[in-house]
Amino acid sequence: MAIRVAVTGAAGQIGYALLPRIAAGEMFGKDQEIDLRLLEIPVEQVQKALTGVAMELDDCAFPLLTKITCTDDPRTAFGDADWILLVGSKPRGPGMERADLLKDNGKIFTEQGTVIDEVAADGATAVVVGNPCNTNAMIAASRFKRLSPESITAMTRLDQNRAATQLAQKAGVPVTAVDNIIIYGNHSPTMFADFKHATINGTAATEVISDQQWLEEDFLPKVGKRGAEIIAARGLSSAMSAANALIDHVKSLYTPSDDVHSIAVRSDGSYGFAEGVWASMPVKTVAPGKYEVQTGVQHDEFAQAKIAASNDELVGERETVAELL
Repeated sequence: MAIRVAVTGAAGQIGYALLPRIAAGEMFGKDQEIDLRLLEIPVEQVQKALTGVAMELDDCAFPLLTKITCTDDPRTAFGDADWILLVGSKPRGPGMERADLLKDNGKIFTEQGTVIDEVAADGATAVVVGNPCNTNAMIAASRFKRLSPESITAMTRLDQNRAATQLAQKAGVPVTAVDNIIIYGNHSPTMFADFKHATINGTAATEVISDQQWLEEDFLPKVGKRGAEIIAARGLSSAMSAANALIDHVKSLYTPSDDVHSIAVRSDGSYGFAEGVWASMPVKTVAPGKYEVQTGVQHDEFAQAKIAASNDELVGERETVAELL
């Protein structure tokens, strides 16, 4: 039976990089059929572009792709959907305040959360990519009456992937040598990439990379501000790497294992995050779409201060959108 996968912002750059990889079986497996529902805004040119994306997917002749639906109606896209990938959001424009962006996107995710709860499949899983993704997930979940708040997560896997690559390049090893690099907090420059518990070829990363100043003053800002660096270089925001991270996020969340990975989930107070905000932390997947937060990781004062700063930002964002919750 095909998995019904809804993707918002499907005609955008991330969608263009993402959709063929889903259809090729990279997200849910090489023997799992896919029913794609592609949602875009009701603007003629955007819908025309979406039709072009669907035409290209047809022309790829993916054996696993059983159906494509293009629509501007969230109810059509989300109806009976098993997995809902909320990629689309309003981008921050020149001179736009973050508070205004939060409120504008909040309205979008309020509507989408309401519709998901009403029409998605029982046990549906949603993932928020559109920024600010942590708070957008919180807003969408606030509309849930039928679905559990735990059924929606926000993506910090891009930060995890960025952190792993930076450590690998500094150590002069393949990225596959880096394990247990976990992101705490917000998907923003305040996030904390926990290098102190990471390993490189099984050895503590801080032993392989003994330059503490580099880790604290170069590595962390490099990961946190990587998106802005890419915009400055490319003139556009991260798309290929964001699509790849979403593949990783969903694959890890769909596949039960003992591997620990980073996702933003509803906080129960663990690691000092305020209860009810969506904060990135370590999880293990115990069933498709189901996870357990891994508690008990001990952090030193430096790490605690970084996590506290990210928590303060998340609490501030919640206060900004309080009227929507």
